[in-house]
Amino acid sequence: MRATQFFLNTLKEAPADAEIVSHQLMMRAGMIKRLAGGVYTYMPIGLRSIRKVENIIREEMNRAGAIELLMPAVQPAELWQESGRWEKYGPELLRLKDRHDRDFVIGPTHEEVITDVVRKEVKSYRQLPLNLYQIQSKFRDEIRPRFGVMRGREFVMKDAYSFDRDQASALKTYDVMYGAYQRIFTRLGLNFRAVAADTGSIGGNRSHEFHVIADTGEDAIAYCPSSDYAANVELAEAICSEQRPAATVPMAAVHTPGNSTCEAVAKQLDLALSRTVKSVVFANETVVDKKKAVQIILALVRGDHEVNDIKLGKLPGVQELRLATEAEIVEAFGTKPGYLGPVGVQNVRVVADRSVAAMADFVCGANEADHHLYGVNWGRDLPEPEVADIRNVVEGDASPDGQGVLAMCRGIEVGHVFYLGKKYSEALKATFLDVDGKPAVMEMGCYGIGVTRILGAAIEQNFDDRGIIWPLSIAPFEVVLCPIGYKKSEQVKLEADTLYDALKAAGVDVMLDDRDERPGVMFADWELIGVPLRVTLGDRGLQNGLVEFQSRDGKIEKRDVAVADILGVVQQALAERRIG
Repeated sequence: MRATQFFLNTLKEAPADAEIVSHQLMMRAGMIKRLAGGVYTYMPIGLRSIRKVENIIREEMNRAGAIELLMPAVQPAELWQESGRWEKYGPELLRLKDRHDRDFVIGPTHEEVITDVVRKEVKSYRQLPLNLYQIQSKFRDEIRPRFGVMRGREFVMKDAYSFDRDQASALKTYDVMYGAYQRIFTRLGLNFRAVAADTGSIGGNRSHEFHVIADTGEDAIAYCPSSDYAANVELAEAICSEQRPAATVPMAAVHTPGNSTCEAVAKQLDLALSRTVKSVVFANETVVDKKKAVQIILALVRGDHEVNDIKLGKLPGVQELRLATEAEIVEAFGTKPGYLGPVGVQNVRVVADRSVAAMADFVCGANEADHHLYGVNWGRDLPEPEVADIRNVVEGDASPDGQGVLAMCRGIEVGHVFYLGKKYSEALKATFLDVDGKPAVMEMGCYGIGVTRILGAAIEQNFDDRGIIWPLSIAPFEVVLCPIGYKKSEQVKLEADTLYDALKAAGVDVMLDDRDERPGVMFADWELIGVPLRVTLGDRGLQNGLVEFQSRDGKIEKRDVAVADILGVVQQALAERRIG
């Protein structure tokens, strides 16, 4: 590709609304142009990277036995009503009516559509297993789109859906897809982790998120540096091996005027924050015999820990969990939040984290304004609690696999593999005739990759003060030729054209900057765009039979290479950087 025949539109400054590095650099490099909030035009330079991501995904999906198709973006409401998600999905689902006043949605995902396809076409176990995927635009009406392609409303996604005759077969398919994802993100040249993730209302334990490790990531990840263990903080188990010591002091009320937080109380009493107990009140909305009821739950964690409401929501008997209102708290405890505790409470379900259950002589609220209790002990001052893992892990906690201690990092979710079971196949009656001739419900899995999000995640992981540093596999171009005085020097033009033709003939994705620009402008543009390798040709060097060669990532420092050798040097550098 020649620059004069391409559509380059770099910017010196990022727009004011570009909040994070990837958004700023994609705008400045001319990869995207904003059309509306969370909606972008992908410009030619950005589309080249998208296509490279898609090609790697497509190759690995095909290798894993998946079959590509393309489903409509516009979906009839009837399917969503049949699955129950028409009411449950919420305002992110963009709904519209056609000229006949029929309801439709712009698809944020395609479980309903693919299940409808399969239930109509698959009748026998002989047609299973089946794994179908697409690469297509989605739309989710984010309440606050931000961070460019990281949290946009319209985005490109690869979504796959597997159908199996039984659970054992479905889990084998899951493992195949897990392996395919490992290969995809490795080939993309990203530093990533596969993280055990929450399965939500579906339950089970087969769900993994794939995270690109980056300081700007929205998700907190707990991992063990000495093993393969990694999990989203929402799921990571908090281990407590401590044994409860014996009580040493009597319980006593302490006046704590205005000190409504564990931190303030610990400071007043000159205690470690870990000696205090934090009380967080939730309401469990249940339906029993078609009657609604609200159960108040008092969740207890150490003062230096945080309650994990997802873990709490999975406890037996919990149906719909939310934070309790102030009115509900006052009715249950007789005081406003800030001085709550488990001593003397009635008609409240008390759940203590494992670390709290191992505490003695602890401090907690007295259920009286401006007062706390000191020296509280289980069994003596209040009944033994219900004990469960209900807190977020923290750095230094024991790893659940017993192989060391946990460390924390931030991650950007770019992929998710999920065992669905029969959630959609039962709702949409996707059945087949099994070996015994009897109808059975298909087992499903779903597997997503945020194609356009990968670009943002890759940049968040690979940049410097000059711009983007692309992994070779997804760079818009592999090599850029920067001839100094291309339109003024016949020798520069001849050597640049000759090298350009040779690289193209060798299958290299090369850009020749034949614009009439100053060297500084050329270099700044290609460093901003992040092309991995650069060859600079100028009269002075060519008089000595030399050109300059360097890499964008700094691993190959600027050096002179003989004109006769440069083709081989470039090919060798590319070969060393290619993965898979």
